[in-house]
Amino acid sequence: MANFLTSSIGRKFIQSISGAFLILFLILHGTINFFSVIDSFNGTFGKVAADAELFSKGDGLFQLGCDFMSTPIIDIMVPILALGFLVHIGYGIYLTVVNVKARGGVKRYEVASKANADSWSAKNMVVLGIIILGFLAFHLCHFWAKMQLREFMGAEAENPYALLLQTFGQWWILALYIIWFVAVWLHLNHGFWSMFQSIGWNNKIWLKRLRIIGIIVSTLIVFLFVGTACNAFIEAHCATASDVYVTALGF
Repeated sequence: MANFLTSSIGRKFIQSISGAFLILFLILHGTINFFSVIDSFNGTFGKVAADAELFSKGDGLFQLGCDFMSTPIIDIMVPILALGFLVHIGYGIYLTVVNVKARGGVKRYEVASKANADSWSAKNMVVLGIIILGFLAFHLCHFWAKMQLREFMGAEAENPYALLLQTFGQWWILALYIIWFVAVWLHLNHGFWSMFQSIGWNNKIWLKRLRIIGIIVSTLIVFLFVGTACNAFIEAHCATASDVYVTALGF
């Protein structure tokens, strides 16, 4: 087992499994966030019951989704998710260093590399990963620290709709987030099919199909997040935004 984990195949396998876990989380997280867009269409954006109970009648879909993220099973998953991120990032950096050394170091001009014929994102996965990691800390400060962390510390979580408006109501923050989403899209485009390639699905027929599926999946995930952010910006500036949100935004 130890030999497998330290082998090239073992390292790629761990990287693939951790990547698959994170993709599933992004789909779940993006779907719950997109509930706020649905709320805007059905008139329940900003609807939060006065009580502190989970899944209260009258809550908007996004609030109900946030309630789900506050359940014990999700609380248990948080450290597992954090570990998954650390493993994925750590192994990604480690694999890059190993590959660079195997090809003769940074100045590997005489060594043929498959990456030369691959996409830009394939050759810059570490750069994309660093960008994503940096914005992840930015994102955690905006939302996780004011919701799940507060609940973990015994305090009441802030209104999720207000957080959306306070964050994405500022155009420059929206622009930064869109840059982050583009980096995520590029990273997922390569990471999706590479994940399957690492576990043996690397024949020419399936590789072409997986590249297309990867584009579809990464586009869907990023669409959920971009849609949420842009909708929140519109809500923050539209005439129907409630006074409490307008005050919170300083307009």
